[in-house]
Amino acid sequence: MSDSILLSVEGGLARVTFNRPASLNAMDFEMGTRWRDIAHEVTSDASVGAVILDAAGPAFCAGGDVVAMATSGAGGSAVTDTAHVIHDGIRTWALSDTPIVAAVQGAVAGGGLGLMLAADYIVASDQARFVSKYANIGLTPDLGVSTLLPAAIGQRRALQLLLQDRTIDAATALDWGLVAEVVAPAEVAARAEEVARFWLDNATAAFGQAKRLVRVGADRTFAENLDDEAATIGARFDTDESKVRVAAFAAASRKTSVPKETA
Repeated sequence: MSDSILLSVEGGLARVTFNRPASLNAMDFEMGTRWRDIAHEVTSDASVGAVILDAAGPAFCAGGDVVAMATSGAGGSAVTDTAHVIHDGIRTWALSDTPIVAAVQGAVAGGGLGLMLAADYIVASDQARFVSKYANIGLTPDLGVSTLLPAAIGQRRALQLLLQDRTIDAATALDWGLVAEVVAPAEVAARAEEVARFWLDNATAAFGQAKRLVRVGADRTFAENLDDEAATIGARFDTDESKVRVAAFAAASRKTSVPKETA
């Protein structure tokens, strides 16, 4: 089995770790295949309620492995085939009902932005840096960047990254909405796990369905989204997970709404 991406599952928590630190976790074809296969494996495992996406070494992900592309002798059709494989994994993660938190350190470049944005919640080191670099080498966005990046930060800001040789720091990424939180480097792993544990320790399936509704909504009509919302909340209302919480909420509401007796 390949070790380019590590996978462990324990207690409902899956941990997916990019593991090519010497290449700044840039994806070659083998790693892309591993990414796709893990996405299908984890999202089809009913025991998994949350995922942590992290990376070994000093960088989160430098995108596609341009060095491997340049030295392999492969043509554009091979690059397209590789992109399709990685895209399959991104689509599988993003449209699943499994929430994902990314723990991000160091550089995130090119397609690494798309891989990061496959996660639903991003905890970044205050030393993280984010950059496009596509046009610097005469290439165009892939790995979901042309869709996921403007969805996260808006079209104009996405174009600032894609059409200029611009690197933004963690504080700017937080201000733009590219990441959810910025913490000290030593705190990134622990905070990402805390986020995942929150999902697991509470209404796990409800968090997953909320993630799914938001992710799939952009590709459907408003009416279709309303129908899905109605069906989903009705289905959730009949689950044990919901019944206990709804009953507790109702009891607490009744208690606070009863007027106090006066002497």
